[in-house]
Amino acid sequence: MSAQRSLTRQRLINAAIELFTAQGVTETTTRQIAELAEVNEVTLFRHFGNKHGLLLAVLEDSGMFTQLGESLIQQANQTSNIAQTLKDYANACLQALERVPDFVRSVVGEAGQYPAENRQALGQGITEANRYVAEYLATVIHQGHLRTLLPAEKLASLLNGMLLGYAVIEFTSEFHELWESRDDFLDNLVELFLHGAVFQSEAQLEAMTAYPGEAIAPLGSESIADLPAPLVHAILQQAKKRGLQEYAIAYVLFAAGLSVSEISALQRSQQFSATQQHWLQVLRNGVRQVPVNQWILGQRYGSYTRNPLTHWLKSRKDAQSALFLSATGEPISEVEVRSQWQQMIENLLTPEGHPPRIEQAQPTWCVEMLMRGLSLEDLSMLIGWDITQLQAYVQRAKTKAALEQAIRLDQKT
Repeated sequence: MSAQRSLTRQRLINAAIELFTAQGVTETTTRQIAELAEVNEVTLFRHFGNKHGLLLAVLEDSGMFTQLGESLIQQANQTSNIAQTLKDYANACLQALERVPDFVRSVVGEAGQYPAENRQALGQGITEANRYVAEYLATVIHQGHLRTLLPAEKLASLLNGMLLGYAVIEFTSEFHELWESRDDFLDNLVELFLHGAVFQSEAQLEAMTAYPGEAIAPLGSESIADLPAPLVHAILQQAKKRGLQEYAIAYVLFAAGLSVSEISALQRSQQFSATQQHWLQVLRNGVRQVPVNQWILGQRYGSYTRNPLTHWLKSRKDAQSALFLSATGEPISEVEVRSQWQQMIENLLTPEGHPPRIEQAQPTWCVEMLMRGLSLEDLSMLIGWDITQLQAYVQRAKTKAALEQAIRLDQKT
């Protein structure tokens, strides 16, 4: 496309946005757009065919569809951090829509009056967005050996639908209390999307279907996705190399068995350390106290008063009340906890050949506690799960204990 032709096309798009915003799509004519752009109406038809084609071009020019979608596809082969990539994509979409808020209000407000060709233009634009996002999701699902409750196309539709819904609410209403900020919305969107729709194995997918209220719900000992001791220690060592906070987060994951949401919600005031004990007070799903174990799968990580968590707290010079912080010094989000996990497990694989998931830390802790003699009732109180949901962990702990005993017997012969 020549420079002159490209300039003319852009003038027509800019004129269309201005008029669509001022008087609506329905009331705007192609003659008005051509006059504002200072071109002949025939030129408009030559570039776009009709107003339907021009509307589609306006939507594409916002940057929400083609450019963002192509960028998303490029990232699919460049990063394993699906959470951060999706958040970046969602944020970029909202920024693109924010550049034309009045246009969005106009499109939403008079959509019911559009002729079929204009509604078709909107549909094509949304379909284009879905195609790129679906392609990205299909790529990461394949690369990560993931399982999903819905096909990639449906997941993409849900994601873009929620983003458009957010934009409509933000542009057409004020003083609502649906979310604290855009970051709050994005963090919760990505967390819900990944935590509720994407799984690392068939076992977890089946477990979620049977127990939708839990991140990992046991169906049998074969479903318990605990991690082997050497891999856990490797994760802790890589976390230690990345920094004090990363080491402390990994320590809490495997020493206290907390979930991602519980870790992100922790406050400094909920941490108690004394000579003979170290525990956390967890305020999600009721109030409960959980010990922070200095021994993890046979290896000691300090003492009750000197361990990765206490070292992190002693290094803090800020006044922030949160136990863990984001890169900007704010309370850490669940998405950021997951992002740090991805860095901790770099180049590490489970015996099945997959990257370890952060959700596997809780089952690992549960099995270890049972192997060390904790009763099922006591474990239920500490983790906040129903006893029936923990029954399979008992069998898994017995299986591992039997294996360890057999190994010890072999070493004595």
